[in-house]
Amino acid sequence: MALQMFDDARIQNKLSGNPLIRKICSVMGRVQSFKEQARQFYFEVVLSSFSCPACEGRLQMTGTSECSCSCGKILDPTLTFQKSSCCSAKLTRKTFHYVCSRCHKSVPSRFLFDERIFDKAYFQEMMRESRQRSKKKREMVKQLLADSRSGVLDLTETPDLESLPGLVEDLNGFIGAQPTDMAQVEFDERPEFRMDDYRTHINSILGWDCILFSEIGALIDDMRDDKIWRFITLVYMQQDREVNLSQQGQDILIKRVYHEAYA
Repeated sequence: MALQMFDDARIQNKLSGNPLIRKICSVMGRVQSFKEQARQFYFEVVLSSFSCPACEGRLQMTGTSECSCSCGKILDPTLTFQKSSCCSAKLTRKTFHYVCSRCHKSVPSRFLFDERIFDKAYFQEMMRESRQRSKKKREMVKQLLADSRSGVLDLTETPDLESLPGLVEDLNGFIGAQPTDMAQVEFDERPEFRMDDYRTHINSILGWDCILFSEIGALIDDMRDDKIWRFITLVYMQQDREVNLSQQGQDILIKRVYHEAYA
């Protein structure tokens, strides 16, 4: 992830130095500025023929399909001033649009520039109901788990498997185990993973040419653990920008990262 962010930043720096990209960004900035001025002029013209219902003061757009007056009145101009062209009736606000209150036909708002209305109250109610359903479901699961628990087992003495004749033999037969003399058991201690040893080993065979992961020799006899530890070491080496890793079929291609210190 850190390597990807570094690559993205490097690409952005290269693009920002491109004169064509700079010109395009400048044009986009001017278009955005012109669009905002056009939006303000449009709403000034549209609202010029309306006044605040409370004090007859001047209205200004303060949000998506929302205007306010200096007296503190806030209203939806589409619902307050606009009527449907089909039935000349008041409009009703739905989730993402307005409809005629009589025939329920969709009606475009005169008080939207290029925005899309978003009924916050509707989605807040939907989120509240969703949280309530999730909470109720969690409580039901907790209750089911509580009901499925077995009763408390009170032990008055330490369990003794030998107290039931043949129980140990039956359990061994059930799991396929063989009787074992613990005095003769030899415990095999697994080697400890030391990343510095693997890092030194990899650097010792890694030149300036690319090599494959499968070409790195093992340090221990356990091939499975050795493969895992080699891979973990390489991942950390890539995070430290010592190497670059890339997929090469079923293998991994490893390349040393060039730094000025090596020049």
